[in-house]
Amino acid sequence: MKIHPELYQKYNKPTPRYTSYPPANYFKEVDDYTQIVEAIKASNNENPQNISIYIHIPFCCQLCSYCGCNTLITSNEKLISTYVDTILKEIDLLKPLLDPNRKISQIHWGGGTPNFLPITDIQKIMGKLYANFDTIKQPEIAMECHPAHLTKEYVDGLVELGFNRLSFGIQDFNEQVLEAVNRQKPLLPIDEIIAHIKSYPQISLNLDFIYGLPFQNLKDYAKTIEQATELSPDRLAVFSYAHVPWIKKQQKSLEKFGLPTAEEKIALFEQAYDILTAKDYVPIGLDHFAKPEDELSKALKTKQLHRNFQGYCTLDTTGQVYALGVSGISQLHSAYLQNTKSITKYIKSINKGVFPIERYYFVNQNEKIIRDVIEQIMCNMYVDFKQVAGKYDLRVEEIYNLTKVDFRNISEFQAEGLLNFADDVLELTRQGQFFMRNIAASFDPNMKNNQKNFSKAL
Repeated sequence: MKIHPELYQKYNKPTPRYTSYPPANYFKEVDDYTQIVEAIKASNNENPQNISIYIHIPFCCQLCSYCGCNTLITSNEKLISTYVDTILKEIDLLKPLLDPNRKISQIHWGGGTPNFLPITDIQKIMGKLYANFDTIKQPEIAMECHPAHLTKEYVDGLVELGFNRLSFGIQDFNEQVLEAVNRQKPLLPIDEIIAHIKSYPQISLNLDFIYGLPFQNLKDYAKTIEQATELSPDRLAVFSYAHVPWIKKQQKSLEKFGLPTAEEKIALFEQAYDILTAKDYVPIGLDHFAKPEDELSKALKTKQLHRNFQGYCTLDTTGQVYALGVSGISQLHSAYLQNTKSITKYIKSINKGVFPIERYYFVNQNEKIIRDVIEQIMCNMYVDFKQVAGKYDLRVEEIYNLTKVDFRNISEFQAEGLLNFADDVLELTRQGQFFMRNIAASFDPNMKNNQKNFSKAL
């Protein structure tokens, strides 16, 4: 792939990532707790009926300089144990509000570093979930793992608990890059631990990388991506580093090494894209790739791809998300509910029998329609506006009016070779895939007079 320089210069501007609509910086401070409880109860009567559980483990032993997650650097075993016990209590708090006929289709552990916890703590939480909820026949049970804390015995323990998807945050194989960003080295050789994982045929493996970090260059990054393909993961993500030091202060330290320019970042991505597609990986969304036989590739082909804050998924495993732990965001059909980022507040709130939700957003019907359009662009790179209109019993013109789309922008995208638009059907081109955030933003009425801060699109 070759991305035209004038296009990334034009479109490399602050733009939402659209992991939710509206984005998280539109959330409000909670002022009426009873509304929060009612929103959880109301979700029982909304779709999807499946339940997706997100568990946030914030703990890490050291802070990676690029990190944009909610983390806590600690080795305080008592605090960690108390946190685990609090998650168990949060499950008890949530369980009575959910319809017992609903089933779990997805459990995702994120962080921080979930595998920083002893396997006995993972067993406690998974045991609690299994005891309180039924699951669909083949739920997706996933964990984001840091190779610095992963042993073969730990993998064995996860398999026994039903985990069937593991994601490794590799970031780069270049030791100079890892040292600059304060990233710990793997405990075991990566090829050795992956070989052990692959001895379990039910496990699907993801490898995650970042481009835009100090000391990355075309030659060395090509070696990293080539090495990644030799490990043959089922999925591979190549994330653009989002430099937001006004939010994450530790990112400021990377500036002393120098960060790649926008042009250099584009070249790194182009190269990774070419290597991965040459190895038959299918581009998924903005920055993911999957083997042709992977369920994400199949879902993209049938335009049945979905995503939430935890990443891409299929409609089979899609559920309304109920988040456990600090900073976790529940993604219900009509509400986003975000837990406090303070562990102290989180523990105190749960001990009082009160959900630790500090920020929320109730999504109205118009926003749901806009969300649908944006999600289809971001997931399937395709929108049939007649189909969307039919789903909501509206005319196509009403959909366009809700999004406040300016068709001069759409014509401009089309003239630039980024999309095709005819007969109320919009489809992104391969080139347009890289600019999908910009294209999605053209259907976001909030962006017509935006006052919010976002990371740059590219």
